[in-house]
Amino acid sequence: MDATVTKLSDVRQDVVIGAGLMAGAANIIMQLARPGVGYGVVESRVDDGNVYKRPLKRTRTTLTYLAVAMLGTDEERKAYRRAVNRQHAQVRSTETSPVQYNAFDPDLQLWVAACLYKGFEDIYHAFVGRLEPGELDAVYRAAAPLGTTLQVKPEMWPADRAAFQEYWERSLEKVSIDDTVREYLHGIATLRFLPRPFSVLFGPFNLFVTTGFLPQEFRDQMRLPWSPRRQQAFDRFTAVTGRVIRALPTPLREFPYNAYLWDLRRRLRRGKPLV
Repeated sequence: MDATVTKLSDVRQDVVIGAGLMAGAANIIMQLARPGVGYGVVESRVDDGNVYKRPLKRTRTTLTYLAVAMLGTDEERKAYRRAVNRQHAQVRSTETSPVQYNAFDPDLQLWVAACLYKGFEDIYHAFVGRLEPGELDAVYRAAAPLGTTLQVKPEMWPADRAAFQEYWERSLEKVSIDDTVREYLHGIATLRFLPRPFSVLFGPFNLFVTTGFLPQEFRDQMRLPWSPRRQQAFDRFTAVTGRVIRALPTPLREFPYNAYLWDLRRRLRRGKPLV
């Protein structure tokens, strides 16, 4: 990344790496590690958003959100916000829920956005290279729409990368994954939501990659074993994958995010549902 780049849209485009979807399950684990988010997803009555019931639609919804937040226009973000809000209005705790939650809770949304930002940063470091402090600050500023596209107010987004790190460390104290959420997340990490033979063939590899991308605190919460030998294998995997990614032209490097953004724009033109 060129340290002189100041245009936020250029910075966002530079850090959008489609192959980073291999870390998707790890990022979901991080998000759902906050009990309010975890139970909000596990107990959600919105079947369209249930990865076990509608895996393709859930994937489209999530990736379209990331695409529009990082690559879309302000008007496109507003349109997608309205669509997502209609879904989120149905996600709130009941009297029998172990924890209270509300999908419109800006504090929980800030946590989810923070995890998404960490995901983009970690993927860039793993596949492209370490960012210098100035570049890191530029990426961080550019990533604010990951939260502000929904209910996170601009002033809630920590002021700079150093403030974000303080927020992140404080928030780790609120991370707690119980057996119910852990089982749900383990199924995502092992691709249990996919039909056979896909889950059988690719589940073990996805679990390996997922565990590799998880910070140790989250591995511990998920009770996922790791070792120096596995770390070495993971480092070799990211090094080889990174060489391929760095050689790709931008459209291929961004795929499938650019495809989902194209689909969003097509839906907007035709007046079709966005979610």
